[in-house]
Amino acid sequence: MGASSDPNQDGNSDEQQRRSEIYTYEAPWHVYAMNWSVRRDKKYRLAIASLLEQYSNRVEIVQLDDSNGEIRPDPNLSFEHPYPPTKAIFIPDKECQKPDLLATSSDFLRIWRISDDTEAASAGVEMKSILNNNRNSEYCGPLTSFDWNEAEPKRIGTSSIDSTCTIWDIERETVDTQLIAHDKEVYDIAWGGVGVFASVSADGSVRVFDLRDKEHSTIIYESSEPDTPLVRLGWNKQDPRYMATIIMDSAKVVVLDIRFPTLPVVELQRHQASVNAIAWAPHSSCHICTAGDDSQALIWDLSSMGQPIEGGLDPILAYTAGAEIEQLQWSSSQPDWVAIAFSTKLQILRV
Repeated sequence: MGASSDPNQDGNSDEQQRRSEIYTYEAPWHVYAMNWSVRRDKKYRLAIASLLEQYSNRVEIVQLDDSNGEIRPDPNLSFEHPYPPTKAIFIPDKECQKPDLLATSSDFLRIWRISDDTEAASAGVEMKSILNNNRNSEYCGPLTSFDWNEAEPKRIGTSSIDSTCTIWDIERETVDTQLIAHDKEVYDIAWGGVGVFASVSADGSVRVFDLRDKEHSTIIYESSEPDTPLVRLGWNKQDPRYMATIIMDSAKVVVLDIRFPTLPVVELQRHQASVNAIAWAPHSSCHICTAGDDSQALIWDLSSMGQPIEGGLDPILAYTAGAEIEQLQWSSSQPDWVAIAFSTKLQILRV
């Protein structure tokens, strides 16, 4: 994907060429949720969370030390978490204007404040807020996913197995809007702009919502096999006409053009087993990365999306991991780097 600068620009070029383009971190537990920090002053920082079948789980914040290529956890920034987080996202604040926050979803949406001033005794992570989307009960349907609105960082949208999507104002810690979005569990949600989001569900549909007209949603795709759940959704930030979705237990990725509902613009069919994760390139409108149970992470160039390609599209880059890849995140502040999680490992790869 073009030339890219080495993380250590001061070193001599021979050393740079010898240097690994893959860095691995072995966590003390199975990794599931994972996310890159976007802050300019926190390059190469990621959050990873455990997938343990027990109440007590953990989140660690790790950082690549680009002088020696080691990914190291900061013991001050490791904390207990109730249940395994289904997702974790750092606040989308590249300019470092806001407090350093991390959000996680499991039984509730939680916002954590990170203070990593190593000089101060106060370095650590504290829970800033815990947000329950069910007003009538102290319990709420488990949250399957959430997305943080980049254009308006006070907004987070969550998706739940109770068929709702909830839009939060995290500054006021109140619900802006709660919509019954689907007929069944909602598995993922993604923002496409300030007031526009989409969701996918066990009912097999992709629906788009505009907060200016909450009564209506547009179904832009329904899975061809009836009652086949759609489990993940990625909205192309560089070109919001496009989104991609994954069908449960399917090896294909469906790419949609929201101007032409119902028919996929392309189907990516080179994985040999179920696809688990998708990530659009943060800096290019026509590249997407997909990863799955075949232990493969594939990068695709979709610039020929409109034209039919004999035999289907092939990926331009393939990487094979040591086990099924469950999580994939493309760094928006370091677009040369993709992170994947499989088994107990976090790997960051230069693309």
